[in-house]
Amino acid sequence: MTASRTTDTSTRPAMVAEQLHALPRIALGCGNFGGIGSAPEFFGEGLDYDQAAALMDAAWTAGITHFDTADGYGGGRSEAAIGRWIAARGVRPTLTSKTFHPLTAADDRGLAPERVARSLEASLERLGVERLEYYLAHEPDPEVPFDVAMAGFEAQRAAGRIGAYGVSNVDVEQLKLALRGGRPTVVQNGYSLLQRGDAAALIDQCVERGIAYTAYSPLCGGWLTGKYRPGAAYPAGSRMTQRPEPYAALVGEKTFAALDALGEFARARGVSMAGAAIAWLLADHRVAQIVLGPGRPEHLAPFSEAMANPLTPADREALTGAFD
Repeated sequence: MTASRTTDTSTRPAMVAEQLHALPRIALGCGNFGGIGSAPEFFGEGLDYDQAAALMDAAWTAGITHFDTADGYGGGRSEAAIGRWIAARGVRPTLTSKTFHPLTAADDRGLAPERVARSLEASLERLGVERLEYYLAHEPDPEVPFDVAMAGFEAQRAAGRIGAYGVSNVDVEQLKLALRGGRPTVVQNGYSLLQRGDAAALIDQCVERGIAYTAYSPLCGGWLTGKYRPGAAYPAGSRMTQRPEPYAALVGEKTFAALDALGEFARARGVSMAGAAIAWLLADHRVAQIVLGPGRPEHLAPFSEAMANPLTPADREALTGAFD
């Protein structure tokens, strides 16, 4: 499952990193299984088990065999749903999970090594597996220095309970701190046409250091699907009606003008706006993996569109320019 590649030699470090870490280019994001991300006020909402199972079935059929979750998603419900599905289907996706957020008690959070060990044990139990391929620090912990936190993750890798570890929601300086305490080999941040802050420095740092950069929220909370229109009410159940805070800064004429350009670009190529936005990410070979977070099986269609309609370097540059 690999997008078309150019022969540009500047892509080679990322290609090597991708092969080194064996990350499939696309992962199924499971943040809406039993909740809406790690927000306690939404625990028990999101997709129920039957809905999550239908989505995992569809993803597996489409060739997506890497699932991305976190212990905080749905207060443990996401991992439990994946574990139940694995047991029922008799298949074993490769897995990324993350830790930091509380599952129940508001004060049970963080990256202290003893908590990381305890949280990992609970995740393995919910997932019904003996080992995780990837385990990430979901957020920086203001109370635990990153070098101390990474030493805890390194201990779990040395014990054979995880294959590799990394960090999420970090900037360049935080990544440098993490590298002092261990060997994180994955960074996972939000990245899309509407969220490109990492392009300036962090992604290049990852390439230089042989760290796999993985992108979540490739459709930026649904903004890149075209579902949000100026002056119109937000669709019921959308991220802008549930957790609008991360996207509030996008509301404005500049964003809507860029989305109009994306719509024109997509129509000219016979794909959806979402398909074009995912293809833009796939054309960046510095990005080792894209984490899709669909709500229903039919939301996987843009992934197929993007794979079938790769962008040329000129296409990607033109689309990037529309969002500058």
